[in-house]
Amino acid sequence: MTPRIAFVGAGPTTLYTLHALLAHSPPPFCLAVYEAQASAGRGTPYRPGWNDPAMLANIASIEIPPLAETLCDWLIRQPPERLADLGIDPHAIGERTFYPRVALGEYFRDQFEAVIDLARARGIEVELRTRCRVEDAVSTSGAMLLKIRTRSGELADEAFDHVVLATGHQWPAEPEVRPGYFLSPWPASTLAAVPPCDIGIRGSSLTAIDACIALAGTHGSFDEADDGETHYRPAPATDAFHMTMMSRKGLLPEADFYAPLPYEPLAICTEEAITRLVASRDDQLLDAAFELFKAELAAADLPYAAGIGLKNLDLEGFCEAYFARRAATDPFEWAEANLAEAKRDYAARHTVAWRYAILRMHETLALLAPHLEAADYRRFVRHFKPVFVDDYATVPHKSIRRLLALHRAGKLDVMAIGDDYRIDTSGEEAGATLVLDGEHRHFPVFIEAMGQRPLGAAAFPFPSLRRQGIVRDAEPGAGKAEARGIAIDEAFHPLADDIPEARLFCLSLPFLLGRHPFIQGITSSHEMGLVVGEQLAAAIGGASAEEKAA
Repeated sequence: MTPRIAFVGAGPTTLYTLHALLAHSPPPFCLAVYEAQASAGRGTPYRPGWNDPAMLANIASIEIPPLAETLCDWLIRQPPERLADLGIDPHAIGERTFYPRVALGEYFRDQFEAVIDLARARGIEVELRTRCRVEDAVSTSGAMLLKIRTRSGELADEAFDHVVLATGHQWPAEPEVRPGYFLSPWPASTLAAVPPCDIGIRGSSLTAIDACIALAGTHGSFDEADDGETHYRPAPATDAFHMTMMSRKGLLPEADFYAPLPYEPLAICTEEAITRLVASRDDQLLDAAFELFKAELAAADLPYAAGIGLKNLDLEGFCEAYFARRAATDPFEWAEANLAEAKRDYAARHTVAWRYAILRMHETLALLAPHLEAADYRRFVRHFKPVFVDDYATVPHKSIRRLLALHRAGKLDVMAIGDDYRIDTSGEEAGATLVLDGEHRHFPVFIEAMGQRPLGAAAFPFPSLRRQGIVRDAEPGAGKAEARGIAIDEAFHPLADDIPEARLFCLSLPFLLGRHPFIQGITSSHEMGLVVGEQLAAAIGGASAEEKAA
C-alpha cells in the first residue's frame, strides 16, 4: 500500500521539510497538505494583511537556506513592476540586504509551488487543500486520523501513516480582546483603525518594532533613502499620536552587525564540549557550561573580557554587566551610536569579536535546556537567554533609522519598567493602565508586543492528542511563566509509548521553545526540516543504501 503523509500547515517549515524529504529521492507516496489560509507557502510571519508592507524581515538572503533558488536570485529575475509592488529597489538587491516581510512571503510561495511541482514530476500524488482547517488529530491502532473542516463547513476524517504538525505561531485571530487592548499587533491590518492617541506598547524588540512601524504608517510617513537621513512626517490632525515602548530594561535592539557566514567554528564552548558536560551529569550543569562560555569569550576578545571583569563574574553578574552601559544610557543616544558603529563595520567588513562569539555560542548553549533542573532552567531563561537573544535578534539598519526618526519627531519614547509593575485592564475605560511605583498611567490603546512565548499542552490545538496522553507538558506542574513546552525527543516525536515513532512529528514552534529555547524563523525551519525529512524518507523506504547501512 502506498504510504500516506500529511502536513498540517503550509508555511516555511513544511516547505523545508518537503524539500529535505525529496532530496532523499523517496519512492512515490501520497502527500496531503492542509492550510487554513487561502494560499500556501508564505507562513504567518510573511503574509500580506497580517504584516504591514513597511515591516522588515530581520533575515538577509545570505542567511536564508536556499531552496530551488536563493532569495537574491529570485529577486533578480522578478519584473520591475513586481519589485515595485513589494517596495524593493532593483539596484539595491544584495545578499546582506533586508527586505519587507511580504517580499519573503512571495519568495516562499513561489518556492513552495516549485517543490510541489517537483513532487508531482516524481510520481508523488499531491493534494493541496487551502482554506481547510484540521480541527483534531487522533491516534488509532493503524493510522493517525485527522478531523478536517472543509471549505463547505463539513467535518471529514482522513487517515495517514505519518503526520507532521507545522502550525506555526499561535496568535489570536481577533487581537483586540477588549476595547483598546490588543493581545498582539497581528494582523497588522487591525492597527489601521487605531486612532491618534497615547499608545502603550509592552515590548521593545522585534515584535514591538513591527507594531510601532505599522502605527507610524497609519498616522504619517517616512522620508528615507537607503544611505541617507530618515525623517518622519506626521499626518494632519495627529498631534495626539504618541507611542511608548516599555520593557524590563527599557532597551532597544541593536543594529545588525557584520559577521562571517557560515559561522566559523568555536574552539572551547563547542557542541562536543557541551555534550560531554551533559553526559557527565554534573549537578552544577549550568554553571559549568557558563565557565566554558567565559573561556570562549575571553579567547575571542580579551579586551572586552577584561573591560567587564569577566574573570570574576558569575552567570547573573555577567548578564548584568552585559547590559549595564546600555541601561545607563538614553536608549536613543545608544541606538544612534550603535548604528554608526555598525555602518562603519559593514563598510570595513569588520567583525566585533565578542559579538560574534556570543552569536555562535547560542546554538551550543541551547543544548543544555532539556537537561536543566527547574531552578537552573529559570536562571537560564531569566538571565542567560536575554543575552543571546539580544545578540542574535539585531534588526535592520533601516528599522533603527525609523525609530530614531520617530523619536526626533516626538512620537516615540522607550521606558524601563523593571519587574514590579502591573498592567490593569479591569477599568471601564478603553485600553489599559500601567501601575508602576504607585503611579498610574492610562493608555487609551495598549498593545502586547513581547513575541511568542512558550506554550504548554493546555494550549495544544488538537485536543484528542492531549486526552490520549500523547501530547503532555515537558515539565508537569510548571507554572505559566516557566512553561517548557510539550514533551518531545530530539527528532521531534512526542514522548509517548503507545504510538509508533515515525507516526507523528510536532514542528509547531510555540510548543518547542522549552527544549529549543532559541528556535526561531527560517533557519530553524530548515534545521527541523532536515531532521524530519530524513526520518520520513527512511520510514517510506527513501533512505539510501549508505544511510541504511549506517
